Amino acid sequence: MNAYGNLHVAFEQMRVRALGMLNGSPPPPDTKPDVNAEPPRVLILGPENSGKTSVCKILVNYAVRAGQGWTPLLVNLDPSEGAWSAPGALSVAPVSSPLPTASPANILGTAATSAPTSLSSNALLPLAYWYGHPEARKNTLLMDRLIRNLGENVRERQDNDPRGSAAGIIVDTPSSLGSGPASSTEHRQRLIKACVESFRINVILVVGHEKLNVEMQRAYGSRLSVVKIPKSGGVVELDLGYRERVNNYQMHTYMYGQVIQPPAGISASSVSADTFTDMILSPSSSVISFDDLTIYRIGAATMAPSDALPVGAKRVVSETQPVLVNPSQPGSGLLNAVLALLSPFNPDENERYDEEILDLTVVGFLVITKLDIPQRKMTILAPNQGSVVGKTAIVAPTNIQPRPDWIRIDGVEAFHIPDLGRLRQGRISAEPEGDCLLIVHVQQGN
Repeated sequence: MNAYGNLHVAFEQMRVRALGMLNGSPPPPDTKPDVNAEPPRVLILGPENSGKTSVCKILVNYAVRAGQGWTPLLVNLDPSEGAWSAPGALSVAPVSSPLPTASPANILGTAATSAPTSLSSNALLPLAYWYGHPEARKNTLLMDRLIRNLGENVRERQDNDPRGSAAGIIVDTPSSLGSGPASSTEHRQRLIKACVESFRINVILVVGHEKLNVEMQRAYGSRLSVVKIPKSGGVVELDLGYRERVNNYQMHTYMYGQVIQPPAGISASSVSADTFTDMILSPSSSVISFDDLTIYRIGAATMAPSDALPVGAKRVVSETQPVLVNPSQPGSGLLNAVLALLSPFNPDENERYDEEILDLTVVGFLVITKLDIPQRKMTILAPNQGSVVGKTAIVAPTNIQPRPDWIRIDGVEAFHIPDLGRLRQGRISAEPEGDCLLIVHVQQGN
């Protein structure tokens, strides 16, 4: 923690100098003439299970607790973490209050769809782009483009809010940028370069990786600061199965909100103005036509394999090519798929091109729970009610499978098994059915 505290002091000095120059104040008398009065724009790199996200949270929380009114921007470039949205998204949000860790599935605070509490972390509505895969190296071209789109929006915000820009930026990165096989070196270097250029990085923090530190010193040491910090002793190894369970629970939390359990002896009214039952969301399940929603899938995964082409034929596959998905075709892969609902196209542009949808931000997420191909209908699950007619969505390459502890109760889409103890009915019986583990029959008690 001493290293993190020293970093905070150094970054706080950078913020004060940047704000002083903005206000026209002279620099402190002990300031060296070669010191640049720029706010901290920090890129954090490190291998898997090194505690990069914890470092980001510590530095951001120190900044907002300094009492100077700082509102730093926290950028999440790790698609395997849901952050404030859903797994597969890249996002950024201004942070004005400390970020708690409500659960391993909500590392940056409760989801924005949760019930309001005394904490304001769930009031953060991020600017998000949809990558759609937990592995950053899966589609390097798309990842590079989304990073630059996110950086362009951050620069525009800072140019329009110079005082807010003095608080700086903290950028969290995926582990594939910090380590990996030799074959992925070009991928790592390309994405790190995109981060440095897009967010105008002036400090690179390397967490517990000497080889990466030497590599960054050689590549960027002459024009920005590269600092190696130790890995926290509290970091634990996370296996793939655990990460998959966390990702599924993140999607569940996005739809149903964070389940807030007050400590023993504390009533729910002390942490929320609502009763406990009102603090759990009821998502909207609606039936729409196949023609109501335009769905795309991004990348080469949508193309036929090369051995399916005629003999001697070749094709050029673009990793960023949007391909229209027909839900009525068998094998469309839309059942249990996560859809990222996109913002509208720019009305001032007369011409449209396919890859324009990659530059559109995400306004929300849907899950397709049922497909009725003969009737050309599909059932979608959304956190709130709203029309999706005429809108555009991108489907993730991986589907969300029903969790074994999700159950359906009297037409309600899903409940978490621990919540059953809070239902005050007389008798509960269960039996298997379809894609749900349990169907629950409830008889009203006295």
